[in-house]
Amino acid sequence: MTAEPRTRTPHAPAPAPGWEPARAAAPAPVPLPEAEGPRDAVTRLHAHGCWYPSADPDGTRAAFICDRGGVPQLWAGPVDGEGVRLLDTSPDPVKEVSWSPDGRWIAYTTAPGGGEHTRVLCVRPDGTGRRLLAGADPDTSAYLGCWAHDGSAVAVTLAAPAGPPALGDGGWTARDGRATLLGTTAYAVGPDGSPATRAGGGLSAYLIDPEGVAAPVLLATEPDAPTLRVCDLSHDGRLALLRRGPRGRREAVVRRVLDTAITFTLPVADGDQWIGRFSPDGRTLWLRSDADREYAALFAVALGADGTPRGRTVVAEREDSDLELLAMAHDGRTAVLAWNVRGASELDVVETLPGPGELDTVGPARPVPLPHEVVTRVAAAGAGRLLLALSGSQRRPGVWWAHEGVALLRTPWSSRDEDAVPPGRPPVRPVLTRLTARDGLPLSGWYYRAPGRAPSEPAPCVIHLHGGPEDQERPVFDPLYHELLGRGLDVFAPDVRGSGGHGRTFVDADLGTGRFAALDDVADCAAHAVTAGPADPTRLAVMGHSYGGYLTFASLVWHPDLFRTGVAVCGMSDLLTFFAGTEPWIAESAAHKYGHPERDRDLLRSLSPMSRIDALRAPLLAVHGEHDTNVPPGESEQFVRAARERGVPAELLVLRDEGHWFLRADNRRLFRRTAADWMERQLHPS
Repeated sequence: MTAEPRTRTPHAPAPAPGWEPARAAAPAPVPLPEAEGPRDAVTRLHAHGCWYPSADPDGTRAAFICDRGGVPQLWAGPVDGEGVRLLDTSPDPVKEVSWSPDGRWIAYTTAPGGGEHTRVLCVRPDGTGRRLLAGADPDTSAYLGCWAHDGSAVAVTLAAPAGPPALGDGGWTARDGRATLLGTTAYAVGPDGSPATRAGGGLSAYLIDPEGVAAPVLLATEPDAPTLRVCDLSHDGRLALLRRGPRGRREAVVRRVLDTAITFTLPVADGDQWIGRFSPDGRTLWLRSDADREYAALFAVALGADGTPRGRTVVAEREDSDLELLAMAHDGRTAVLAWNVRGASELDVVETLPGPGELDTVGPARPVPLPHEVVTRVAAAGAGRLLLALSGSQRRPGVWWAHEGVALLRTPWSSRDEDAVPPGRPPVRPVLTRLTARDGLPLSGWYYRAPGRAPSEPAPCVIHLHGGPEDQERPVFDPLYHELLGRGLDVFAPDVRGSGGHGRTFVDADLGTGRFAALDDVADCAAHAVTAGPADPTRLAVMGHSYGGYLTFASLVWHPDLFRTGVAVCGMSDLLTFFAGTEPWIAESAAHKYGHPERDRDLLRSLSPMSRIDALRAPLLAVHGEHDTNVPPGESEQFVRAARERGVPAELLVLRDEGHWFLRADNRRLFRRTAADWMERQLHPS
């Protein structure tokens, strides 16, 4: 039976006669100059990170992202050897990598100028033939999808240039429950009943031949969907698996390629965008979904020859743990499941089996021991071999490989654990701590104790708040925390309500007016740091990035006497100006989480730190990337300006050639040192 999406509007108006969805024009491959680097490229970073691996068909070589040259770039080489080489020397950070199933091409995305707009390129494994596939227009963004299983084409989503966001007839079903944007996923409806789309905007997914011989094939057009990713194609090319929808309302969509008819939809979990795969015969769709569940699990969906569903069942689940990553080996029958267990990862391998009737099932799970706490990506690498991107509290991100029945081995080109930090000051392993919010909601966080302090000695403490808000604090090595700890400052990094990894109810607990309770959570976490840390109550600071930056601004004005200082990084200071200035697709997605910028103006205004700026007492530092189009720099500028007008010390650090995420080693180092210097001056006054 086909499952309905979580949110559906009965009696949605039909499109006006003659109306067609806004469609981004099909891109054409553009040859580029060769830009590969020497095999012995100069290594600027001794303790570098490697992540996002993708293997060639036989699993002997890997393409991956590495910042050993100071910026995330595309590298490739043997899995078990040192001979890796740089395939693109451009300074634009690389975001994703995918080696074609036939081994002829490596596709990857870059962020020109370090900003939020991306483009898709491809290159031969030997560094030749580099070409731009999509995103040449600086006003567009292109996103990488899956490859056709024969390697003949790669799926690319193109976001066309857009005008102001048209958020449709949006609203809330209930202030104390799940937020719902009314209207359909496919289109929004204007006041006169006609479709209302972004002028010239829309998301379109194409199959593109990297050789440029075959014309692009349009797979899907979504004029108002804030996200659209082609996650898989059936082996025979008949069906496409898409992921679309705003935050908190993602859904899997099966679409027939020939007539573009949608045959199946099912709500899926936020998080990793690669939500599922078709079985080799196309009879089963494997999905990572939290449909009608607290925690994501592995679903098996039986499909008919025309792509319509014949039934579904949950075949792998864990109590109180999300299925965070799902990958399939090259045989299409071996599934790798990464579970999020209180912030750390546990890995299982299962074999898929024909089940009774039309539904396939899975065999018993085989656990895979992990040398570090968190798995960030799993990639098939030939017969019986996997590539794992790992991160942990004692290491830089690295890539490990495993052959069936053999322990995981670190790739030679990943940093060694002992190189994570300079000698003499090893990383601090955090301690998971639990607390209860004032309204009874269970909370938790990771406490980092500055080395050299007696267990009972009160210490200055930084409450660090992650972004999202659906992100989750994980026990991974963070150079910022290492810098702060080296200055004698404790760090407490909690998950306030709205964070991921704790179930759907916890994620939705900050919707609507629930965000006021999230602001109280920050104060409750600070109080817990004092009683359980122990943190010095007279030397508390608050800091965070993105949504954590918003919480920092908000905490300084909601709890003006609690914190001595704050550092807000790329944070929103006014939710209304944020909606007016952010990318249209970000606005559409964020409206579900924060409120509609027109119909919920009073709520957004009351939740905005700028509305309470007169309460600000503590000095603050704001940090922003100059090319941030997710949260525009004006959000930091207006808060700093208002603070100075009221006589409160405030500084602003703008990082050049950076967007919402700081990706260049020099800028990251400048940010860490500036933030730590600021905290040290404010919390260790002379």
